[in-house]
Amino acid sequence: MQQEDSANSLKFKVKRFLVECKRVLVITKKPDYSEFQGIVKVSGLGILLIGFIGFLVNLISNFIMGW
Repeated sequence: MQQEDSANSLKFKVKRFLVECKRVLVITKKPDYSEFQGIVKVSGLGILLIGFIGFLVNLISNFIMGW
């Protein structure tokens, strides 16, 4: 009896998850070209900034360690 309850509970959770996924897919839209360009620029700047910070940390650690 408990296995049936857990199976029904699992089916309910999966069904609810799929309904939520469908709802999200219905309300989302494909970005237009200008929106896409903005996303690419911001992402690129973020990657460059993180890389620059890593480079500075590497330089400082090499300077301190004396390599």
